[in-house]
Amino acid sequence: MKIAVLVSGGVDSALALARLCDLRPDVTLTAFYLRIWLEDELAFLGDCPWDEDLRYVRATCLQLGVPLEVIPLQQAYHQRVVAHAIAELERGRTPSPDLHCNAEIKFGAFLDAVGDGFDAVATGHYAQVVDGQLTLAADPTKDQTYFLARLGPAQLARARFPIGALMKASVRSEARARALPPATRPDSQGICFLGKIPYPEFVRAHLGDRPGAIIDIDSGNVLGEHRGLWFHTIGQRQGLGLGGGPWFVVAKDLTTNTLAVAHASRVADHHTTTFEVEDLRWLTSPSLSRIETLKLRHGPRRERCVVTAHGDGARVVLARPEAGVAPGQYAVFYAGETCLGSGVIR
Repeated sequence: MKIAVLVSGGVDSALALARLCDLRPDVTLTAFYLRIWLEDELAFLGDCPWDEDLRYVRATCLQLGVPLEVIPLQQAYHQRVVAHAIAELERGRTPSPDLHCNAEIKFGAFLDAVGDGFDAVATGHYAQVVDGQLTLAADPTKDQTYFLARLGPAQLARARFPIGALMKASVRSEARARALPPATRPDSQGICFLGKIPYPEFVRAHLGDRPGAIIDIDSGNVLGEHRGLWFHTIGQRQGLGLGGGPWFVVAKDLTTNTLAVAHASRVADHHTTTFEVEDLRWLTSPSLSRIETLKLRHGPRRERCVVTAHGDGARVVLARPEAGVAPGQYAVFYAGETCLGSGVIR
């Protein structure tokens, strides 16, 4: 079997590669590092973000005796991920670019670029494939099935996650035991969509500022001014600059360019129990009736729910009210430990 292994310079993908090396000569491995940012985005960073990553990647591949290729995917990334995120922000929605990156780039444009020369693509994601089904990782805190929920059946069939059965502490321990170069390198923070780029600066460069009023949704009083609705998302608490709080974002009105907030003492009145999703995608076969729980964001927490067909999408009814249900984000569905698919919150 010929396996393409995506490496980032971090400990997770390094150990994934090392574990696959244990399977030689039954597998033939090639490591790939993906370049994704255009020069305009790199202007935010000053120093090239790839230099340090590639030092770790090259050292790891040299130690393990695996050939390395650097693949330029800047245009595809900008067209399929960045442009979509900016368009969603401009519509007042909250995009989830990491899900697009996995489906459209790591298991999409990348495979298009390398052709049919590989039987599988391996990554350092915390997830497992059991009997052809995407299942939760052993480490619930690190589980990344949420970010993989937009893969299609053909993409999932070629996916390999060599560290999905490990706890994070075990990954670090094994990487140290193998003396892998990134064994003690700190984990990257933030979403892979941005990496080291400050999010407000990125958004401002593409959309600018559009000031408007911040109002108390319960009293109608104007509390302050926002710099643009695209800087905020439903459920947000930090960065509002309001006194007498805490305050939480509960709604955005594009027509009036108004950001509505609720005080912590009343925010529970604005939590959501029912919402709709569109653009449903399934990792295997469509299965609304199998859904038991969902995730509204990355993390270990899942909520019980009932999902039924509704128009061209589905209606979700949560077992208990939930904060931060934001249009444009994803509801990711589960049956037991199996990830079934996802829908975009409408």
